[in-house]
Amino acid sequence: MKTVYADDIVFYESNDGPAILGHQAINELIAKLQRQWPIDFSFTLTRPAQVNHDVQHISWQLGISGQAPAASGMDIAFIKDSRIKSLHLFLDTAENN
Repeated sequence: MKTVYADDIVFYESNDGPAILGHQAINELIAKLQRQWPIDFSFTLTRPAQVNHDVQHISWQLGISGQAPAASGMDIAFIKDSRIKSLHLFLDTAENN
């Protein structure tokens, strides 16, 4: 966690929700989500990551390999000193598919 995320990482899961701050809060969110998903679920990049200076974009899907994804979206990360300073999730919905 400390090699990937800055000490003061901020994760924006949605525009409506509060920011998730720090390693512990992000780790707790990840653990909570993993408990909810079937064990077969995995994240898969749908294309290679793109970087433009200190901004990184990844497109992904989540689900069981070989089946329709349960979720898809993209993350935009702002990088400082080779670690993610802020992360913004954009979850695909039926309206933007």
